[in-house]
Amino acid sequence: MADIHIVREHALGMAQARRLAQRWAEVAQKKLQMECRYVEGEAGDVVRFRRAGASGELRVGAGRFDLVARLGMLLGMFRGRIEGEITRNLDQLLASEDPLQAFEQGLARHEARHAARHPYKPQATRKAD
Repeated sequence: MADIHIVREHALGMAQARRLAQRWAEVAQKKLQMECRYVEGEAGDVVRFRRAGASGELRVGAGRFDLVARLGMLLGMFRGRIEGEITRNLDQLLASEDPLQAFEQGLARHEARHAARHPYKPQATRKAD
């Protein structure tokens, strides 16, 4: 098993941090096939996530994100790359003026690159005789 622990201070406030974390959970469920459970709390929120080979939680506070993830054996081999991507993406979001908008723009860029590499080619349909 390999663990990832990333902590980032931020100045978003609880409302904006919550919106960003909720949107991340939605995308993680859809794009990464993660099972996510978002729990709001008085002092902060927690996103618990799980999928084959990975589990963990993201603690969301008014001034801090704290991510702890446990990777299984297969994903653990890519720990450095996974941690680097998470860190880079989070740092870029927190450096932007509107992190939620930056998240949506980054997601759109990722989907456009994916679509360019894997264009959808519908199968030819047969005409009815």
